[in-house]
Order: sequence, then structure tokens, then C-alpha cells
Amino acid sequence: MTTIVDTTPFEGQKPGTSGLRKKVPVFTELHYLENFIQASFDAVAEPLVEGDGPLAGSTLVVGGDGRYFCKPAIQTIFKMAAANGVAHVIVGTEGLLSTPAVSALIRRRSARGGFILTASHNPGGPTGDFGVKYNISNGGPAPESVTSKIFEITKTISKYKIQASIPDVDLSIAAEHSFDGGFKVSVVDAVEDYVALMKELFDFGSLKALLADGTFSVRADCMHGVAGPYATRILVDELGCAAGSVVNNIPLEDFGGGHPDPNLTYAPDLVSHMKLGVSDFGVAFDGDADRNMVLGKHGFFVTPSDSVAVIAAQHACIPYLAKDGLKGLSRSMPTSAALDRVAEKLGVEFFEVPTGWKFFGNLMDAGRLSICGEESFGTGSSHVREKDGVWAALCWLSICAAKKKSVEEVLLEHWTTYGRNFYTRYDYEEVASEPAQEMMASLRKHTTDPTTIVGREFSSGHEVKSMDDFSYTDVTNGEVTAKQGIRIVFTDGSRIIFRLSGTGSSGATIRLYVDSYINDPAQYTTSAQIALEPLIGVALEISNLTALTGRDAPTVIT
Repeated sequence: MTTIVDTTPFEGQKPGTSGLRKKVPVFTELHYLENFIQASFDAVAEPLVEGDGPLAGSTLVVGGDGRYFCKPAIQTIFKMAAANGVAHVIVGTEGLLSTPAVSALIRRRSARGGFILTASHNPGGPTGDFGVKYNISNGGPAPESVTSKIFEITKTISKYKIQASIPDVDLSIAAEHSFDGGFKVSVVDAVEDYVALMKELFDFGSLKALLADGTFSVRADCMHGVAGPYATRILVDELGCAAGSVVNNIPLEDFGGGHPDPNLTYAPDLVSHMKLGVSDFGVAFDGDADRNMVLGKHGFFVTPSDSVAVIAAQHACIPYLAKDGLKGLSRSMPTSAALDRVAEKLGVEFFEVPTGWKFFGNLMDAGRLSICGEESFGTGSSHVREKDGVWAALCWLSICAAKKKSVEEVLLEHWTTYGRNFYTRYDYEEVASEPAQEMMASLRKHTTDPTTIVGREFSSGHEVKSMDDFSYTDVTNGEVTAKQGIRIVFTDGSRIIFRLSGTGSSGATIRLYVDSYINDPAQYTTSAQIALEPLIGVALEISNLTALTGRDAPTVIT
């Protein structure tokens, strides 16, 4: 029986590029989660996106990364889904589903959409972060037309629907659960559909030959996120890696007290292990398994910008990409231009898009994109509509197997062919919002009157060629997305980019990106921080970041 519950709006329930993210104590306030879920159901009750059907009578997928509050939130969504006319909900065992697995399930089971419960790479626990994201029927994040409607509804919501009489569902084992009114919940093996998809994409036989004899060893750090069951099933059970190859593979509500962000700062255990030289391939995954960091023997670091470029350049080593060919390549605007050079050499269509996977999804649905990536450790392809960390690791293993080369050898060969884009990102996390906005406003003044900056030469020798606030017109639907980051381009092709991140739960994260192309083999093994030091100085001078924010060093350098 459906109950109508009176409620009042909460401020700030605006979904960002990756859904709504707040601290757990916010999400657990009375009615807070229910308001957002009801607003989401109301927004999509009738299709806003081509290909979506009505919500009533539909199938939804629900799952998360196992962080604190996931399980009670899932039970609430079941009861609200039934009250809003949904016929069937599919959920992973223990409520677990990686973000790419949700996308795959939506697509493989022809679901209407789904809820992903994650705050991605942000910390978890009772005082940590929580998040809810709605994905549409193509398996990808809801477009702005949907998220904007959700936000508008949250401003005026006064009631939500729930079938409180539905008992909590046992998530511990795969089973079918039926309730009055025809509502059904299917608890499915969280890993099975995803593994089946990977077997369609990759040659597991050749990967097993690479890994099973022990001459090429793997270390996968799941950082106590949801990647654990997927990496264990694929690398150990399917491909024959030693059981100890996959570490921190039990999902924990607080990620073991760690920060599940796969970078050089937050994955120190993997970095230390790889520097010992006992493993040939290292990979770390974030909380919801959509991001990855790749390391070679002795800690050789592959930047995410280089990773996607190598995968694209070596796509013939990956069976499904070799068969289907490349329909196009794309990167987010702040990502280095390494992928641009691959697209040019291969003669395929190339797109520079704003940060946010939905822009890639539109191009994939239009049949114009095969491989894409973001500098924030996200890489993916058209097999799903989310970035996919485990898929990226299998791509690299496939390349190493086909070329019979180490990670370092593969990358050095790539630089020899294409040159090297030296690249770094500085994150200044949890900066007070007001000074962060003041800094961006100051930078934007130059974009409205470029004569104040164009032609200026700095002591480093860099001369400004152009400066703008990146705007993107989606070629698939004509939608314009503006103010996506301040770009400063220099006459030598180097770039400095500033933007505020939308993935945090409090304050602001200032991201500074620095990209410089070098086509001199003698410099390819130079440290990126050394190579980019002059440009970093220019960036700090232009932005006046230290004086405005009080920060004299970044929180994270990647």
C-alpha cells in the first residue's frame, strides 16, 4: 500500500556532473534522500530523453560501491520505486555494483535506467561522503535536461510516495523477490554480467597465457572499493593470477579509512610495491571502479592522458576494437593533447568536450566515438556509457600481451612515434568557495577582454596566444555548454587550464592543469614536474592563487 508522506524542500539538491554528493550526515537527515529520489522519479516519469519509455511498468537497476549508507538507501529506493509504479528492480548481491557494471546491466537487460549510489573517489564512512546518480536507458549519466528538472522539483517538493509495508530485501544471496501489486526485486550476482561482457571484448585465452605462467605478474589495488569482486573474479579466477595479486579487495563502508582515489598520493601502497620491481603491471581502482591508475615495473607512472592515447594507438591489440575499428576519439578539455595526435595520425574524427561522461555518451550513441578519456583517471569506450577502470586494465594487459613489451617499453615506443605531452594536475581541495570564485572571476576578466593578456610574455619565455572560457556545442543535439574552464594557450602550444571541480561534497576544489608538448627523444624521460616547472610558475602568477586562497601548495599532484 502506497503512503504519501508530507515533506519540505532542502536547499542545494542540485546534481553535479556525477549526481548529488553530500556528507553522510546530510543524506541521513529525515526525508533528505527521499526528497531527491522522488524528485528523480517525478522528473523521469515521462520520457525526457529519446529512447526512454515511461517509468510506470519499467525495470530499474540499483547498486553502489558499498560505502556507508548504501544498503539502507537501496532498501528505501526499492519501496519508493514500487510506490512510483516501477515493476522490477535489479540489484547486485550485497547491494554492490560498480558504476560501469550498472551501465552494462542497464544496456544488457534493456532497463529504463538506474540509480548508482556512490561518491566515486571521495572518502566514505559515517562522516564521509555519499552520492546518488541517475542513469538513463543508454546506461549513461542523465543529461542536463533531466538533472535540471530534478533540481527544479527539489525546490518545491511537498510529498513523496513510499510503500513502507514492503519488507527489507535480503541482499546477501542472488534470488527473486515478489511483492503485492506485481512489484519484483531481482538480486543478481554483482559480477556475472560484467564478466560476460569483458569476455566478449577481450581474448581471455591470450591474457591467461600472459599471466598464468608467472613471468608477467600483476598487482591490483582495489582500495577497498567495489572493484574488489570484479578484479578478483577476472584476474584470479578467470586469468590465473596468484590470489595475492589482488589486494584490498574486500569492499568496506569506509574504504578501510583510506581515500579511494587512484593516484600517486592516495595509492601509496601500490606505488611502494611497484617500486620494488617485483611486479610488472600495477593498477589501482577508485571506490566505484570507474577510474584507474596504471604503473609499470619500478613504479613507472602512466598518466591518464597517455593511457587513453596508447589504448587508441594500439587498438588493434584489443579484439573487439580491431574488429570494429575506430569510429572516433575524444577527450575532456583539460586532458592533455596526446590523444589529438593519435587521432590525426590515424585519420579519425576527434572531439574535445567538457568534463562529464554524458558528452562522450552522446557521441557514442550517434555512432561517432569508440574510445575516450579524462585526465582524472577515467578511460572508456562505447561498450558502456561510463568510464571503466577494469576494462582499461584489460586493455593494457592486451597490449602488453600482443606486443610482448613492458608497460614502460610500450609508452617509450609511443612517445617515439607521437612525441610526449608533459602533463600535470594540481588539486587544491576544500578551498573556501568565496576566494575560489574570486580567483575564477579574476581570470574571466581576461577572457572578456583578451587584449589584457594576449601577447604578454613571461620571464619563462612563454607568450600568451589566446585565453578563453571553454564553451562546447554538442554536435549531436546542438546544446551549448558554457563556462567549462579557463584556457590559456601559449604560442608554443602549451596550455594552462583552471576549473572548479563539481565532484566534491564541500567547499571548492581548484584544479590547475598544465600541458606542454615536446618532440625531442632526449627529453622524454625527464620528470614531468621538472619539465613543467616554468609553466606552473606562470599559472600561479596569472591566477594569484596563493594570495587569494592562502594555499602555498596543492593537496594532490598527479
